Amino acid sequence: MEFFASFTSIKLRSHLCKYLLANDDRQTVRQTTKASAEGAIWSVEFVEGKIGAIRLRSCYGRYLSASDLNFLLGATGKKVTLQTKYEKVGAPWSVEWEPVRDGDRVKLMSWCGTYLRGNGVTPPWRNSVTHDEPRFSSTKGWILWDVEAVDETPKYCLLMSRRTWSMSNSSDEFSASGKSSPATPKSVRRSSTFQLKSCSAMDFFRNAKTVRLRSHHDKYLVADNDEESVNQDRSGSSKTARWSVEFASGASSDSIIRLKSCYGKYLTASNQPFLLGMTGRKVLQTLPRRLDSSVEWEPVREGSQVKLKTRYGNFLRANGGLPPWRNSVTHDIPSRTATQDWILWDIDVVEIQVQSANHKAATIEHMDSLDFNPSSPPSAAGKSSNYSKLESTDSTVSLPPKSDGRTIYYHVADESGDVDEDTVEGSSFMFKGNGVEELTRKMEEETGIKGIIVCTRNPLNGNLYPLRLQLPPNNATMHVVAVPESSKLGKDFEKQRLL
Repeated sequence: MEFFASFTSIKLRSHLCKYLLANDDRQTVRQTTKASAEGAIWSVEFVEGKIGAIRLRSCYGRYLSASDLNFLLGATGKKVTLQTKYEKVGAPWSVEWEPVRDGDRVKLMSWCGTYLRGNGVTPPWRNSVTHDEPRFSSTKGWILWDVEAVDETPKYCLLMSRRTWSMSNSSDEFSASGKSSPATPKSVRRSSTFQLKSCSAMDFFRNAKTVRLRSHHDKYLVADNDEESVNQDRSGSSKTARWSVEFASGASSDSIIRLKSCYGKYLTASNQPFLLGMTGRKVLQTLPRRLDSSVEWEPVREGSQVKLKTRYGNFLRANGGLPPWRNSVTHDIPSRTATQDWILWDIDVVEIQVQSANHKAATIEHMDSLDFNPSSPPSAAGKSSNYSKLESTDSTVSLPPKSDGRTIYYHVADESGDVDEDTVEGSSFMFKGNGVEELTRKMEEETGIKGIIVCTRNPLNGNLYPLRLQLPPNNATMHVVAVPESSKLGKDFEKQRLL
């Protein structure tokens, strides 16, 4: 309940980095990557007389409801719909949900003991939302949701653990100037609570050693391996998506930071135009002889996100649209309403540096779902904490994360054997085995498709070919395609094997 007690409006983000959306038909819900969509905002209401129960009201005034209707005939998932709490369909309690905390995320339990689930893999499951009790370990993470604040309390913000926001269980009530909020129900104030305090943009970075910056397009700021340019990429698990935080020295050091890439170079706002005749300027990674204002950024808080301003008033901007703008990063002042969100960034803290009482430094390394299995619950792996800590009197040292297998990125081919990797979003999971048969069984469990052929692409001509031998050694990351045996390409592969 502590995730909801201090906010009147929220967004719910699934393990697929998609948001729970109320469709404009005012009856159904789905997932979307557009965080700015009006239907992605949900108002939080507490249920009178019930401890730990809430309702989620959409922008259309209708409530998120767990119905008793099957999503697909023969499947276990039930439909999640929108209804008024006074409708007889599903009874009034169908619009009531009980938040269950799981690490730094929540599960929303319905009246019948099932959980709100953001589905993935192939249509008709892709982007759908149901309520169910996951039976497979690979789908355990599908019922976990990140809670993002939209409307916060006027003067205070909840310091959340995923960023530099800290939790405190020392009080029995939500504290703001030592008094509990009169708007907060007593049932909520009795639960394990958090310390609220005045929050600024620098609090996102205050104790951070390494961060990732996620753009409005759900892509990460990455340093190119040419060690000069930067761009955006969906994969945040690479070391190129990590930026070390340094605080500038001087009178204004309390509001200025520098960001250093894995190549030891600084994020730099250059004076070079990105395209001739355009206003946007290039953002590079450089190592100047003297650290000047071009490598200094001022965080400016915007709700639960941050804008990074240069000394000359421009903002770090993640561009979209068609090439050459797509995935590029510039610094500019947005002149159109449609691009206002392009300068907003989510801050994911990877390493947090905490000073102890005897001034020893401890570094806690936090790996989220982009580094581990996105389908696993936080208590085991995935988005929750996998910490390694080492204390030293002279310097701060972090231990490398323990290997948990290899990352498998995959797409699913259609009935014709085709796969559109450019427009269709892929998925990933962690795999500990080395055999093709074992990987095939795991892929069938992940995709829900019985009878598939695991394929990879020929690096010379790009054609698909089945995996027959052992997987690459040293837990190397793999990109594969699941081809159904019933598809045209799958039948061709079977014929070739028989011959």
